[in-house]
Amino acid sequence: MRVFPVVSAVIASVAIACGGSPSQQADHQDEWRTVLQHKQAAAAPDASTQHKQVYADSVRAFVQKHPNHGRAREVWQRIQLEFADDLAAVGRNHDAIRFYRAVLTHDETNEKARLGLATAVDRLAVSRDKLQLLAKGMSQRQVAGIIGKPMPGWSARTDRSEARFEAWYYRTRSGSVAAVYFRDGKVLAAEEASNAQLASLRGN
Repeated sequence: MRVFPVVSAVIASVAIACGGSPSQQADHQDEWRTVLQHKQAAAAPDASTQHKQVYADSVRAFVQKHPNHGRAREVWQRIQLEFADDLAAVGRNHDAIRFYRAVLTHDETNEKARLGLATAVDRLAVSRDKLQLLAKGMSQRQVAGIIGKPMPGWSARTDRSEARFEAWYYRTRSGSVAAVYFRDGKVLAAEEASNAQLASLRGN
């Protein structure tokens, strides 16, 4: 997975323009070569998360300073999209939406960002069809991949001597609240607003 940490450190807006004199262009190239060196370190087989973070930050900083550098904008856009996809894949749809929108702010025709945004927004409200894809025994990661993780504050946990119980709550498209229950990190049951257990949960 390509996730780079520290979401707030990655999203940035372009606010300055750069000049075009020969000396400035030479400076640009020197700075860009430094960015490429960070890229090599980040792409190495033994690259650490820190190497990847340094590369992402170096691209972001370069684009902030030289917003007219076409190649840098393309690279930064790709990093944002990869980050957004990774966040969406683990259910962090709110964070993913911020990245997709950041890309669309500078490239409103980007189809990948538009599709990713639509998917992430769709996951914020859980439908009955999505709930019916859940199966008893699924891991929390699998559930997050289908309906996303709950919003902050929309979960509860109880530790008992025999097991750990958790509940994840979601808004539904009808405006009610659905719930998914876990025992020791595995799906135990799911409910719609009627509080009736979904018949689609296999293994009952």
